[in-house]
This record gives sequence, structure tokens and C-alpha cells, in this order.
Amino acid sequence: MGSAIEYQKVMTEIVYINLPAPEEPAPGMTGGELLHGFLVDFHRAENPEVRNFVSLLCNKWNVHYQEKTE
Repeated sequence: MGSAIEYQKVMTEIVYINLPAPEEPAPGMTGGELLHGFLVDFHRAENPEVRNFVSLLCNKWNVHYQEKTE
């Protein structure tokens, strides 16, 4: 007899946005680089409400900002 509890394994992927990022798009950038730049613009927003909203969305979708250490 089968189990009374059904479950679905959910795979999650964490996306890291590297900081600092380019200020402007450049020729030859990949779609991922353009998306990262777009998200970094929101991260740099002066309005704290915008930054908070973006942070909440990023947490929901497993997107994390990280500082490059070189």
C-alpha cells in the first residue's frame, strides 16, 4: 500500500549577482550579464522602499547579491 503522504521534490537554484557590476551595457554582453546589470541597478536605488521591494523579490526567487573579493 502506498504512503498517505505525497510530496514533490523541488529543486532550487541560487543565483548570485556579483557586485560591483558594470554601470552600462557593453557590446557583446550575454543575456545573463545584462540581467545582472539590470538587477544591480535596482540594488543601487536611492529609494529604500525600492531596495526593500527588490530584496523581498530576490529572496523569494533565490537571488543573492555578493561582493567580489579579489
